[in-house]
Amino acid sequence: MDAYDVAYYRHHGHLTVNHVFEPGEMDAVVRDIEQWGESFLAALPEEQRAWYIDGGVQARTVLRKLDNPHFHRSAVQALARDRRLLDHVETLIGPGVSVYFSQIFFKPPEGGGPKPAHQDNFYFGPADPEGMVTAWIALDDATLENGCLYFGDGTNLGPVYTHFAPENEPYNLQIPPEILDKQPMTPAPVRKGGVSFHHGNTFHHSGPNHSSQWRRACALHFVSNANSFDNPALPYDHSLKFQVS
Repeated sequence: MDAYDVAYYRHHGHLTVNHVFEPGEMDAVVRDIEQWGESFLAALPEEQRAWYIDGGVQARTVLRKLDNPHFHRSAVQALARDRRLLDHVETLIGPGVSVYFSQIFFKPPEGGGPKPAHQDNFYFGPADPEGMVTAWIALDDATLENGCLYFGDGTNLGPVYTHFAPENEPYNLQIPPEILDKQPMTPAPVRKGGVSFHHGNTFHHSGPNHSSQWRRACALHFVSNANSFDNPALPYDHSLKFQVS
């Protein structure tokens, strides 16, 4: 990552860096999270299914996401500690970082549902909004057809807006349409093994998966070591903060 990349990130609020990891490394992570997902789904209580099951897939039961793989899976811990990734993270938010929260997104083929536009900093409420960056690692190619991310260029320079959630979907906090409708959104495809970095204030969303291919990803939410989630919109387990540098 050079000075131009950093300037682009500061101005636009996001930056795509391809070829951070090798495709074969992503295949190994996918095998691990598939095993984890099978056991998680088998033990998932009925009252939690709406939170984790992808409602866009009607033919079978498929997970939408899994939380905190940085805590539960050594394969993801290895990604979080990998200097190829950390060099980029520390260039953006400074040396000495931790993963505070993380997710696996599955986005299954032929129906994987969209994620509405939101700002991570509304979800997390960090003490230092500038001391946080999300590293969204593409475990598969993320394309226009299978539901890549879209970003609101420059929205990192604006405020964090109050989000709302549809009835019966408390996990789907999103930007009100009267605000979102004024903001163009730019697609950001990522190659398998690439990473999309975005600021916590940046508007972003993903579309549905209309393809026959998976669009899996691992999102690692990095914070500077002195940072914390002081005013989160959802509950987070602060004991899972994982220092990596």
